[in-house]
Amino acid sequence: MADTIDQMVRDAEAAMEAARTTADLNAVETRYLGRNKGLNELRRSIGTLPPEERPAFGARLNAAVAALTEKLAARRAELEARELQERLAVERVDVTLPGRPMPVGRLHPLTQTADQIKRVLIGMGYEFVDGPELEDYAYNFAALNYPEDHPAMDEQNSFFVTDTRLLRTQTTALQGRVMAHRRPPFRIATIGRCFRYEAVDATHHHTFHQVDVFMVDRGIGMSDLKGTLGAFARALFGHDTQVRFRPDFFPFVEPGVDYAIAWKGRWLELGGAGLIHPSILRAYGIDTEQYSGFAFGLGVERIHMIQTGVNDLRLYLENDLRFLRQFGHFI
Repeated sequence: MADTIDQMVRDAEAAMEAARTTADLNAVETRYLGRNKGLNELRRSIGTLPPEERPAFGARLNAAVAALTEKLAARRAELEARELQERLAVERVDVTLPGRPMPVGRLHPLTQTADQIKRVLIGMGYEFVDGPELEDYAYNFAALNYPEDHPAMDEQNSFFVTDTRLLRTQTTALQGRVMAHRRPPFRIATIGRCFRYEAVDATHHHTFHQVDVFMVDRGIGMSDLKGTLGAFARALFGHDTQVRFRPDFFPFVEPGVDYAIAWKGRWLELGGAGLIHPSILRAYGIDTEQYSGFAFGLGVERIHMIQTGVNDLRLYLENDLRFLRQFGHFI
């Protein structure tokens, strides 16, 4: 049995020297010093020895295990140091090299379009004002002359939070908030998100962006509206852009029109417009014998889609970088 211990120690030492990686060394440790393996397996045979031989055999076995454990630790330290040097050589960093630039972003196409709209309207003398997305029913509908039986009153077309509060369906809701605290003349514009209960497809979405513009002053008429929309369209779509009006109905204007632009040989509708309904002005104490005004609104997405040829409204809110990277410059 003593010869067996000596032979196993010699085999373990040879295997440790032959190991070239810490993984190889771990395999050697498992084979010769693992639980119930190698030298430890010999402990089972102690019970088969004569009683007088057992203490000496056990002591010799413990000494062999201790010696191998010490040699194993030394060999592991040697291999770990070698592997560290090899890894440092492979992963060496040249600290004199310039740093890698951080990836930069770019403005969302709708932000770019909104900025373009703002530059045009501010240049025309309009002041931009923000309104709340969670709006009062009074400003979103009642103040805009909507009759109670108007289809938009159906809560299925709106996201109501309470009986009197809803996510605004149109940025036109800002009109009442402005007129309640300001006296004419004023020129106001706003851009923001709107929300409607819609079946989402290529041309409809539950969330969209809208620009709304209105002004009140003395002697404002349809010619002022058409001139403003013409200048606005030419600034966005080109100097030779033409604007067309056709009669339409919106509760908050009288008369009302939809307006379109001539684009690549056809007419494309942009939005709705008209002269602000006299009953709205009177509701806020504005003398309709002295003052009148106009209003128009359109979708921000619509402008970008016409400018770029995008044909699916859903792309703007899907956060697909393959789509977003096509537009604009890095910031």
